[in-house]
Amino acid sequence: MKKKLVFATNNIHKLKEISAIIGDKIDILTLKDIGCFEDIPETADTIEGNALIKALYIKNKYGYDCFADDTGLEIKSLDNRPGVYSARYAGEEHDAEKNMCKVLSELQGITDRSARFKTCFALIYENETHTFEGIVNGRITENKRGESGFGYDPIFLPEGYDKTFAEMGDEIKNKISHRAIASQKLINFLIKR
Repeated sequence: MKKKLVFATNNIHKLKEISAIIGDKIDILTLKDIGCFEDIPETADTIEGNALIKALYIKNKYGYDCFADDTGLEIKSLDNRPGVYSARYAGEEHDAEKNMCKVLSELQGITDRSARFKTCFALIYENETHTFEGIVNGRITENKRGESGFGYDPIFLPEGYDKTFAEMGDEIKNKISHRAIASQKLINFLIKR
């Protein structure tokens, strides 16, 4: 019998991406599926902490085994900003376009554009808590490039590639991304269980 897990996110892009990565290995329930319509707070000062807050919220309030993620873009020259504030870097409205413009503006004239995407999944399963991390190193481009993906994908060039996440398309990105790395660790763990 396939495992059922709640993915504690309201982000349809993340849901689509994780569903494509996981495929039919696990039945993923959405927050809507369990009747959760509230905005889960993200008040931790680390990516791992935010993922754990969201997973614990669902487990404690709804009783489901679940997993949650948080992702941040860490840029070396900006003291690892935007980091935990990646989604709301340019304001509380979570506007990806404004976030990218702010990053590009802050990097103007800076030669070290090295950056990394970091995802952490927090899993609460059979009354145990586990975390799984995925990191992709790369750099921030001078301009936005590409139409697919979401968030900072048009300005992130992963190491070893000549296309941004937004240029390479979902099929390639879903094999090499920070979220793909972390989710593969999550899947491997669940398969062993």
